[in-house]
Amino acid sequence: MIVLMQRFSFKPDVSEEEREEVLAAMRRTASVESSVFSTVGPYLGDPAEGFTHAYLSAIPDLNALDRYMNDPVHVSGDDFILPRLAKQSALRFTDDPDMELADKIYAIYRRRVDGDPEWGRRVEALYAAGRTEPARQETGTPAS
Repeated sequence: MIVLMQRFSFKPDVSEEEREEVLAAMRRTASVESSVFSTVGPYLGDPAEGFTHAYLSAIPDLNALDRYMNDPVHVSGDDFILPRLAKQSALRFTDDPDMELADKIYAIYRRRVDGDPEWGRRVEALYAAGRTEPARQETGTPAS
């Protein structure tokens, strides 16, 4: 199982109605066939970190992750979601003992970026604003 968690906050000028639409879009993304469990809602961590909400999706394996990343629901959701976020932070973990799994996950992410460089720039800008890393380099070390 690959578990993906995003902490995020909205831009200050995003209305309450738009926030609800973003959360609904995230729920649609989380309900695609490749996700076996998901939730989205208020972030209960330290408010000083600046994150207000969190998203979690559990993906059974790499094939499902590839489908999830490229699902039309996910792609169109990101087109609506990303412009309304101020920052995000990722946490990924697994119960899979494969020591190369992080590199394999990064390769899926890289293919998505290569296919849509603008999406990649938007995602990486949000991670930079959240002062976290978007993925891992192919060497298995954190991206810099």
